[in-house]
Amino acid sequence: MLPAILVSLAVVFVAELGDKSQLITMTYSLRYRWWVVLSGVGIAAMLVHGLSVAIGHFLGMTLPERPIAFVAAIAFLLFAVWTWRENGGDDEIRIAEPRFVVPAIVSSFVLAELGDKTMLATVALASEHNWTGVWIGATAGMILADGAAIAAGRLMHRRLPERFLHGLASVLFLLFGLWLLFDGALGLRWVAVAVTACVTVSVLVVWLIRRRRAAAPDGTDQPSTQVS
Repeated sequence: MLPAILVSLAVVFVAELGDKSQLITMTYSLRYRWWVVLSGVGIAAMLVHGLSVAIGHFLGMTLPERPIAFVAAIAFLLFAVWTWRENGGDDEIRIAEPRFVVPAIVSSFVLAELGDKTMLATVALASEHNWTGVWIGATAGMILADGAAIAAGRLMHRRLPERFLHGLASVLFLLFGLWLLFDGALGLRWVAVAVTACVTVSVLVVWLIRRRRAAAPDGTDQPSTQVS
């Protein structure tokens, strides 16, 4: 069992580095308490890798990727709207988060990971190694990798304004949803690239305009001339 734990831990940890799951974790950590996010990630990791082990060791099945990607895309778009509307008028994180946030984290992670490279790696490992060890190691590897993303998110949270992070989290969820919709569900990679790029540029332009107006609310940024 020990070799299976170590191998799966290393494989999943490396596979998670830079993966969308890390970005999703960091996005959640920009808005919610670290222990709430980590709890959701832990539950999701156990479910996803438990399913991967069952598929790889017991069933030998494959999952329908496009329907799952479509459901995940809709979920992330709903998360974007929810994040934008939630707490829009204040600058504090609500204390009563776990009732709503943990199920959202678990569901979004499970949907995002189904058919992902991390899950496929776990399926392959479970077909060749001790399934219990693969389950434990893969779950631990995912929690460690996403724990690093939570630490990065909390560092940003201490350095950047709450209102800015609130909007950033909503935009990131929107981009995740659009990418999954056009790339994963519809199979239109170039459309996904174009749409997410356009949305990103549009958000940056709007942010720069609003920042300039906030810096000069009375129009004092306009140059004045004097005739001597």
